[in-house]
Amino acid sequence: MVKHKAIMIGAGLSNMAAAVYLIQEGHWQGDQITFYGLDDHGANDGAPTDTVGDEYWNKNHPMANTKGYVARGGRMLNYRTYVDLMDLLDRVPSVTEPGMTASEDTRDFDAKHRTFDKARLLEGGVGIINGGHLGLNNKDRMLLSKLVLMPDSQEEQLDNVSIADYFQDDPHIFQTNFWYMWETTFAFRTKSSAQELRRYMHQMIYEFTQIEHLVGVNRTRYNQYESIMLPLIDYLKAQNCQIILNRRVTDWTFKNSEMQDEITVTGLKMTNTETGEEAVVPVDEDTAVFFTNGSITDSATLGDYDTPAAENMDYGAAAGLWKKATERFYNLGNPDKFFADRDASEWVSFTLTTKDHLLLNEITRITTQVPGNALNSFLSTTPITDLGYKDVNMSIVVHHQPHFTTQKPNETVIWGYFLYPRRRGEFVDKPYIEMTGKEMAEELIGQLSKVDPGPVNIKTKKAEILASIINNIPVYMPYASALFNNRAKVDRPKVIPEHSTNLAFTGEFAEQPFQMVFTEQSAVRSGEIAAYHFAGIPMSHLVDTPRYDKDPKTLLAATKKMFS
Repeated sequence: MVKHKAIMIGAGLSNMAAAVYLIQEGHWQGDQITFYGLDDHGANDGAPTDTVGDEYWNKNHPMANTKGYVARGGRMLNYRTYVDLMDLLDRVPSVTEPGMTASEDTRDFDAKHRTFDKARLLEGGVGIINGGHLGLNNKDRMLLSKLVLMPDSQEEQLDNVSIADYFQDDPHIFQTNFWYMWETTFAFRTKSSAQELRRYMHQMIYEFTQIEHLVGVNRTRYNQYESIMLPLIDYLKAQNCQIILNRRVTDWTFKNSEMQDEITVTGLKMTNTETGEEAVVPVDEDTAVFFTNGSITDSATLGDYDTPAAENMDYGAAAGLWKKATERFYNLGNPDKFFADRDASEWVSFTLTTKDHLLLNEITRITTQVPGNALNSFLSTTPITDLGYKDVNMSIVVHHQPHFTTQKPNETVIWGYFLYPRRRGEFVDKPYIEMTGKEMAEELIGQLSKVDPGPVNIKTKKAEILASIINNIPVYMPYASALFNNRAKVDRPKVIPEHSTNLAFTGEFAEQPFQMVFTEQSAVRSGEIAAYHFAGIPMSHLVDTPRYDKDPKTLLAATKKMFS
């Protein structure tokens, strides 16, 4: 049903993508598009700490130290797969590189700073591990091949099957370099969905040949807010779109119809999170509603150098609104699968800012690689999993510097994360979730000291390194991996649900054919699909998405690597 106006619930990447396509392909006027959101960062974030301390989720947790920078996370790009994202970024100007589109900006930077990770895995007493030896046995290969060869039509065989369930007779795979790299590159856990793992095996099958060096990874010039989100925001504002922040949409009104499966939004109830004022926004017959129905950064809270991040038990703004819709309609999925199992979804990350390059230079020496190449994951020296195996303790990303346009020349920004925040540190004897920024920095120095080849160990410089830290921001994210949670295919609503006249679902919790989540690709494509639907553009005009799982050369190369 063609519309001419839009309300966007959520001001993240998928809805901004939808707005760009509505304007450029649907020839809509920008002033007919209105966004309501808590903030405009989405999951592609990054900011000076003093600008985010009073955002919605942090208001009840004031920060004593607001120096330095914070990035709750960051996602690696891949041009070969992220075709819709690169199409989108080619449609808007870069905000930092005059005369370039945001896509040209990223391609230009990436061409001059190719990724080649020399120290993907590190282990105490060994140092840098040869990750190119995946460590798979024949049973591992057989089960992985079964996933790769499973056609889309049989995917529902993996409904409600976790990765642990799928490999229940093959625990060996969780002791392989392949698993250590796969879980930390993409943030899978053993409790995660085998169905989603299958999709990654299909879409990222070519990573088998290069996962130990991340050669296929492409990176933006700066943090993803400044390199991806800000170009979109500036473009949409120039087109007279309204972006209204500090708004939490809390409920719906729907049209009553004879057939109760007809979904027609007639109004939205929302709260101004700064004033507490409530309002109802009517939705007329010519307006489409684009709803990002889940956010992996909802309920995230910040700590600082001397304070752990508080644990926020809120169900999440977007997911709570999604749940309200499922109470009325039966075909819109099941948000509890994703937002009621924190043990499967929570992370703790940290963003460390230093006033000099001492720590950066030490990491460069230990990992033998320059900043910008690294996702370094540190293996435990003792068994730490439920099955009694070693696993990765923590991972760090050492960005090309500067990571923020306002960074001083002598400042360094490093990001890291703990995929299992309830595990205890090896050098600070408490769960990661309870650590201050200082304690996380001490844990990092300890992990580096285990793999330091010498001759002078980094631990002898601990006091000097700690003195160089401007701030280290712990971030608790209860839903960071929620999009991987174990599920059935019907647990996510389709982008355009059946019998919907004006409501579309966008983002990582909307079901799309064969797309894998946790990627800017799937986020953008969901917005693109919704935009084309309501603008009356044939779906045949969507960006053509490659299927590497159907390419014989790619499959042959992956098979060869599996047996190497």
